Amino acid sequence: MPKETAVYTHGHHESVLRSHRWRTAANSAAYLLPELRAGIQVLDVGCGPGTITADLAALVAPGSVTAVDAAADVLEGAREAVAARGLDNVRFAVADVHALDFPDDSFDVVHAHQLLQHVGDPVQALREMRRVCRPGGVVAARDSDYGAFTWYPSSPELDGWQELYRRVARANGGEPDAGRRLRAWARRAGFTDITSTAGTWCFATPEERAWWSGLWAERTTASVYADLAVRAGHADTGRLGAIAAAWRAWGEEPDAWFMVPHGEILCRV
Repeated sequence: MPKETAVYTHGHHESVLRSHRWRTAANSAAYLLPELRAGIQVLDVGCGPGTITADLAALVAPGSVTAVDAAADVLEGAREAVAARGLDNVRFAVADVHALDFPDDSFDVVHAHQLLQHVGDPVQALREMRRVCRPGGVVAARDSDYGAFTWYPSSPELDGWQELYRRVARANGGEPDAGRRLRAWARRAGFTDITSTAGTWCFATPEERAWWSGLWAERTTASVYADLAVRAGHADTGRLGAIAAAWRAWGEEPDAWFMVPHGEILCRV
């Protein structure tokens, strides 16, 4: 069975986790919510710090959620998030989505948010997600599409950031424009009943702009992404500093607006 070959571009710097902890089932998995019901078994793949996981667990109780991630350390934060909600129907495990350690037909819903863009073989990942999903269940995935990010006002430095991020992510074995490819990957994985939709995040209020620009400015200079960009020769620290400054300048623009588009798939098994 293939194993993970890609490097996770973002890493788990605080600026990354701050972004991930903002995510909820409502703002990141709305397309999936009509499929959830009390009593079902859910697998949440690439659960990160567990905020979406906790929402899913609350929605399916007395059913359960199994939350897995490739990084053991991030699961500690996920356990804390679930415990803070008083939920007792979640279990955690370290796992590689290319070779899940679960029997066939184990779950009613298999969910992944912002995962397939970071893995070495997204088609194999979807095959494994399909294998562990029961007949009549659904496999759900949502991924952003970096090439379709758009913002106002224009900024040559942010144009450069977009190009740089995509180059670094692909050098690490991922596909940053995953959103547009989800349907194609699902078909290659053997799914025939696929519902494709799209969703967005939009950052426009002063608070949203400050949060989004601040975390990307920090991520650009202090995270694993920054280290990987410099180490592989994609950028030097001077260029990263200029991009970080451009992020902060954009965030202070009163007319600033940023949209993150996502592809979504619901695949019936």
